[in-house]
Amino acid sequence: MEKKRAEDHEVEIAPPVKVDKFGFVKPDQNSPEAGLTRSKSAFEFEREERRIRKWRRMIGVGGSDWKHYVRRKPHVVKRRIRKGIPDCLRGLVWQLISGSRDLLLMNPGVYEQLVIYETSASELDIIRDISRTFPSHVFFQQRHGPGQRSLYNVLKAYSVFDRDVGYVQGMGFVAGLLLLYMSEEDAFWLLVALLKGAVHAPMEGLYLAGLPLVQQYLFQFENLVKEQLPKLGEHFAQEMINPSMYASQWFITVFAYSFPFHLAIRVWDVFLYEGVKIVFKVGLALLKCCQDNLLYNILLQQVKLPFEKLIHALRNFPDDALNPDSLLPMAYSTKVSRRLEELRQEYEKQNRKKDESIGKQGEQPP
Repeated sequence: MEKKRAEDHEVEIAPPVKVDKFGFVKPDQNSPEAGLTRSKSAFEFEREERRIRKWRRMIGVGGSDWKHYVRRKPHVVKRRIRKGIPDCLRGLVWQLISGSRDLLLMNPGVYEQLVIYETSASELDIIRDISRTFPSHVFFQQRHGPGQRSLYNVLKAYSVFDRDVGYVQGMGFVAGLLLLYMSEEDAFWLLVALLKGAVHAPMEGLYLAGLPLVQQYLFQFENLVKEQLPKLGEHFAQEMINPSMYASQWFITVFAYSFPFHLAIRVWDVFLYEGVKIVFKVGLALLKCCQDNLLYNILLQQVKLPFEKLIHALRNFPDDALNPDSLLPMAYSTKVSRRLEELRQEYEKQNRKKDESIGKQGEQPP
């Protein structure tokens, strides 16, 4: 009996932390994210292996065949990227797509110089924000652990490399995402490729003072919503909802902030190959998919959602709407390229008129 009582009072050992296949701590065994870690069937495993073999043949050893394959079969490359890059090859392919591998080879020793020998005015800001970056991922959870140190090094190095941009909150999620797939130095040069525009339009305008590129993208996105989703656009106007209230982080982090990781990396696959238009496409597809929930109170069908509930819904999309296998095909079918260019020109024209008006006011005598 005494032995039984002693056993009853034994200290329970906490079970090991369970993580999903990407390294994030699983919130709940019954959650949609938990389903991502289920065991693959033999058929799924074989299909994935075939897909990896195709990709290996396409990129060659260390990426040696990549450029040749892209020139010969660009449509095949685009189709395969849209289906999703195999996770085991994602880091290498991202570097090949972005051109960051070439930047690294042309600048030996530069990253080490920036990390070890240079100082940054942003160091305290970076340290403050590091623990907020992917806090549920095992790589970044340990205070001053390897993940946080790597993230600090990359952000500090970039803030020295490009003092005009320095460090801005939001860059941590971009750098953190890259570090989950590559080394510090590789992540740094991919960050350089993105912000300086090695392949597509440079992203640095997202982080410069005043966030000029963010303002342009939000102007374009607001007009696209009005044109492609007129009922929703009208409702947003009535409730005085503008994209800066919900979509800024979509562009600043390319969905890496607050969106499910399995969706974010699929968007990043396409973003690196096709450019920022995929962010507009996914944003529009998301609003279209959730249009009824954003327009009406579910219980009172004809009652429009008021401001507070609308903002909450725009920041908390339902899990089924965030499934990349259904959301991304909808996004791919959305046409935006020509209209984006027209809206960019319109935005620049408006800004020129505004600047001229301010200039004339400044010339007037007191």
